[in-house]
Amino acid sequence: MKLGHSRLTLAGLRKIAREGPPLELDPACLPGLRAGLAAVERIVASGKAAYGINTGFGRLSQTRIPAAELEQLQTNIVLSHAAGTGPLLDDAAVRLTIALKVESLARGYSGVRPQLVELLLALYNRGIYPLIPAKGSVGASGDLAPLAHLSLALLGIGQVRVAGKLLPAQEALGDLKPLRLAPKEGLALLNGTQVSTALALIGLFAAEDVFAAAVAAGALSV
Repeated sequence: MKLGHSRLTLAGLRKIAREGPPLELDPACLPGLRAGLAAVERIVASGKAAYGINTGFGRLSQTRIPAAELEQLQTNIVLSHAAGTGPLLDDAAVRLTIALKVESLARGYSGVRPQLVELLLALYNRGIYPLIPAKGSVGASGDLAPLAHLSLALLGIGQVRVAGKLLPAQEALGDLKPLRLAPKEGLALLNGTQVSTALALIGLFAAEDVFAAAVAAGALSV
């Protein structure tokens, strides 16, 4: 199944949740991804202040970050927000979250590198599921804490779930190289409502199943 350019359908999302079919990035997305990345690189090269690229976040938006610390800035936002609580999301919810995040980033508006998107797909296709606590979203800014936990796996930090077993992320990645975040990539990973959307979809699919069963039961009882 290819992702990108709004290819996802409810039927496709249901299949991702229930079956976990192999996913790949539509090659047609690459020009847009590269254009978005080039825009971020131009901002960095210009030295102009741009929120989330070379400034702090929130109340620290007026604080300029030196060029040598831009990578650490993005890593820090992931580490500082990985503070979720509650039970861990199941594999179906994590699969949907990854697929939805790939679909969002693939449009090129976030300015991330293609290899970040490819690493997300590699996690999904190899059944390497980040441990994502169910609670921690703040709504308006996105599912910050849950998506930070998703992002930890890309960095080779913390634990992941593989075939139901917990493993250190670094070990589970195997030949996959942990990501070193480029300017804006941490922010791009954390901003979004992919976890909330995944949970809503799971509820929708369950409701559809119950409705279908109710219709069948009603028909048989007439």
